[in-house]
Amino acid sequence: MKDPYKLLGLFVAGLFLITCSSTKKVVMDPLSVYETRPGAHIYQPAYTQVTDIIHTGLDIKLDWDSAFVIGKATIEARPYIYPSAQIILNAKGFKINQVFLLDNYDQKPLKYTYDGKLLTVDLNKTYTHDEEFKIMIDYVAMPERLIVGKDIGSSADRGFYFINRDGKIAKKPREFWTQGETQSNSGWFPTIDDPQEKMTQEISITLPKDMVSLSNGLLDFSTDNGDGTHTDNWRQEQAHSTYLTMLAGGDFKIVKDSWNDKEVSYYMEPEFADNAKLIFGKTPEMIGFFSKKLGVEFPWDKYAQIVVRDFQGGAMENTTATTFFEGMNMTAGYHLDEDHEDIIAHELFHHWFGDFVTAKSWSNLPLNESFATYGEYLWEEHKYGLDEADYKGWGDANSYLNDTRAKEKDVIRFNYSDREQMFDVVSYQKGGRILHMLRKTVGDDAFFESLNLYLKKHAYQNAEIHDLRLAFEEVTGKDLNWFFNQWFLNSGNPELTINSKYDALTKKSIVSIIQTQSLNTAPLYRLPLAIDIYSNGKVRREEVIIDKADQTLTFDQETEPDLINVDAEKYILCSKKENKSIKQYAFQYANAPLFADRMEALQGLVKQPLQTLSISTVIKALNDKQWAIRRMAVRSLSLLPSEAQATAYNKVKDLALKDVRSYVRSTAINALKSIYKSKNNAEVFKKAAQDQSPSVIQAISG
Repeated sequence: MKDPYKLLGLFVAGLFLITCSSTKKVVMDPLSVYETRPGAHIYQPAYTQVTDIIHTGLDIKLDWDSAFVIGKATIEARPYIYPSAQIILNAKGFKINQVFLLDNYDQKPLKYTYDGKLLTVDLNKTYTHDEEFKIMIDYVAMPERLIVGKDIGSSADRGFYFINRDGKIAKKPREFWTQGETQSNSGWFPTIDDPQEKMTQEISITLPKDMVSLSNGLLDFSTDNGDGTHTDNWRQEQAHSTYLTMLAGGDFKIVKDSWNDKEVSYYMEPEFADNAKLIFGKTPEMIGFFSKKLGVEFPWDKYAQIVVRDFQGGAMENTTATTFFEGMNMTAGYHLDEDHEDIIAHELFHHWFGDFVTAKSWSNLPLNESFATYGEYLWEEHKYGLDEADYKGWGDANSYLNDTRAKEKDVIRFNYSDREQMFDVVSYQKGGRILHMLRKTVGDDAFFESLNLYLKKHAYQNAEIHDLRLAFEEVTGKDLNWFFNQWFLNSGNPELTINSKYDALTKKSIVSIIQTQSLNTAPLYRLPLAIDIYSNGKVRREEVIIDKADQTLTFDQETEPDLINVDAEKYILCSKKENKSIKQYAFQYANAPLFADRMEALQGLVKQPLQTLSISTVIKALNDKQWAIRRMAVRSLSLLPSEAQATAYNKVKDLALKDVRSYVRSTAINALKSIYKSKNNAEVFKKAAQDQSPSVIQAISG
C-alpha cells in the first residue's frame, strides 16, 4: 500500500523544501494508538493457524438506501494439523441469517454463535487436516454502522465504502469500493483476518445497469437480469491473502491495454478517461521490466488499475486490481507537475512482493513495503537513469533520517502496540534503502538472482525476513546474519564523524571515521564502503570495512589529493559530519559522478554563499543535468551577492520558459518576481502564462 502522506519534499541546506506531491490528506476519525515505551514487553507473533480457507465464493447484492452489503458466502476449508469441529471467522457488525453445511446438493443447518466480531460455527463432526468441508453463510454486512472505537479502530477500517450513495452531492459520482489491508475485509464478508491465510475466490456482484464492476482475477461472464441490473462474475484461481480481495464499481470507462496477451486495463471516470494512457500508459513497460529484472514473469491473469473517490490512502495493491486515490484523475497540465509514476510502480511491484509472496505477519511488513518502495527506485533507474533514481533514494533516506522517532524502531519489529504503526518511514523508506545497501553489498548479479530464488521458493506463499536472508546466503555462499541483524532486526543508523587529511611528511592520506551513535539503542555497524581518492586528474578507489567505533585508515599518496570521497557509492544510510573545505566541495561537484555527490557538495557550498567557489558552483548548477539540483541552484541565488545574481539573470529567464521540469520553471518565475523584481519581466510572464503546469500558473498569479 502506498502511504499518501509520504514526505516527498526535503529540506535542502536547511533552507529549501523540494515539494513533489500535492496528494491531499484524508481526514478520518481519530485512531488511538499507544506507542511501545522502553521497558514495555509487547510481542506480536504471527497468528496461530487453525483453519485453512481453500476457496471463498461470494454472491453480493448492494442496498444503496441502507448502505448494506447483502451476501452469501460459500467457504471451502479444512483444519491445518489439529482435528477440529469448529470454524471461527472474522465478521464485523453482521446480521447472520443462516449457516449451512453444504454436502453435495444438501444444505444442513449448523449451530453457531456470534458476538458481533467473531462467528463461531459448530461443524457436523470433527474434521482432520486431510478432510475438507464447505459451509454457506447467509448474512448482511452493515459497514457504515460500525462504531469507531468500539467495532473498529478508525473509519479506515470499515472495509466497504459507498460513495455519494444517495446521489445528492452534485458532480460527484456514485461509487463503491473496498479496502482490506490490514484486517478490514471482514467488514463485508466473513473470512479469517490473517495475512497467512491464502485462498482462491469467486465473486458474483449484482449492480445497476449503468455501473461497471472490478474485482480480482478475470471476468467470467456478465448477465443482464432484465430488471435494470446486471450480475458480473469474477474468478481468481491463484491463491492470495484474504486482505487482498477487492470489489469496486461505478460509472467508469474502461481503457484497454495489454502485455504479453494479458489484459491491462485502466478504470477511470469518463471525464478523465482520455488521459488514461497518459497517466497509466507505461504500465505494460513496467510489467515487462519487472518480469525480466526479477526473472519471474508477472504471475497473475490480468492487471487492472482503478481510480476512485475518497480513498482511504494513496493506493492499494489488491491482487490484479489496484485501487488509486482520486489524485490520479489528472489533467494533462497536472501531469506535468506530478505523474505519480512512483505510486504506479510501487503498487505493481507489490504483485511480486506482497501479493505473490506475502509477509507472514504484520511484523514482517517490510517484506511487502520495503520492496515496493525499492521497486520505485528500480523503475526510475531503468526508465530515467541513475540520477533520477538516486534523487528518489536520496529523498527516501532523508524522509527517514529527518524523522527522529523512526530511529527508535526496528525494521522487522514484534513490539508494536497497533499493527497500523508498521506503515511508516521505517517499513517503507528505510527498508527500501536497506535493500539498496544489500544490493551494493552483494553485487547486482547476486542481488537479483537471490530475489529470483526467494520468489520462486515462496510462490503464492508467505515468508518472513529469515527466508529472505537464507535465499541470499544460498546464492552468495556467504553468512549474511551480520547484515540482516544490524539493519533489519535493529533500530537506528550509523552516525559518522569523518575527518580526512594529508601528511606530507609520510606521504599518506589519513581518514578517520568515528561511529557516534548511541550503542544503547543502535548497533556498532559493519560498513563495507568505497573511498575514492582524487589526485592529478586520476581517481583511485580503496575498498574498506568499517567495524570499529573509532577507526583510522591510511593510504599511500605521493601528493596531496584534491578530494577524499568517503562512501563514494553514497549508499550507506547514515547521518554524517565531515570536514570538507569549500575547495573540496567545489571539486566534488565538478568531478564526482553521482547525483548525491553533487547535491552534497551544493549543500556544503551554500552554507558559505559569499565564497568565490560557492558562487561559481551555484551558477554552474543552474545547468545541472538533474532537475532538483537546478531548482536548488535557482533558490540559492537569493543567497549570492547582487553582482553574481545579475550574471545569472538571463539563465533564470531561460529556465522559466524552457526547462523540461515544471517545478524548475515555477521556481525560476518566483525568482524573477523576488530577486529580479526590478527587471522588466513582463514578456517572460506573458509567455509563461501559456504553460499548462499548475505550479507555473500559481507562480505567475501568486
